[in-house]
Amino acid sequence: MSDCPNSSLPEFAFIGRSNVGKSSLINMICNRNKLANTSNKPGKTRLLNYFVINEAWHLVDMPGYGYAKVSKKDRKDWLKFSQTYFKKRKNLVLAFVLIDSRHKLQQVDLDFMIWLNENFVPFTIIFTKTDKLGKAALQKTLTNFNSQLSEYWEILPHSIISSSVDKRGRDEILDFISKSAIQFKTLHK
Repeated sequence: MSDCPNSSLPEFAFIGRSNVGKSSLINMICNRNKLANTSNKPGKTRLLNYFVINEAWHLVDMPGYGYAKVSKKDRKDWLKFSQTYFKKRKNLVLAFVLIDSRHKLQQVDLDFMIWLNENFVPFTIIFTKTDKLGKAALQKTLTNFNSQLSEYWEILPHSIISSSVDKRGRDEILDFISKSAIQFKTLHK
């Protein structure tokens, strides 16, 4: 944690299972092709990567959770470090939890969101890779996902549908960040 920037800028963390499309989403949000490295091999992000966006906020690219070809010790260390970050980072405004829209709700995603909720870490879900599904299939996935979440939340977490291929969700994500950053700055004057 001592290596994290000493800054008053609000932070927005992006995290999800390995191979969920996090780097592609970050590149799409920032309108840059190679800002975050993309790879077919899960588990390439191993540190917290900070990007200063428009001198107004930090985008924090976090290591993925779940499957990755790394040792159990590394996976455990990443989890511990991530939990410490979420509990102690004062500038953190929100975690964006990325979910691959092509798959049903995974237990590891549910466990992570429950942990965030129990530790009072605000989060928003971003469904990725939605361009790979037709309208009906996407709607069915979202309905099933929300049905499962409603067993744990009376009011469902906010969610955004995205695609790094057709830039779906980009404006909504940036608008949400902009409004949240303004609220953060107002509260921390």
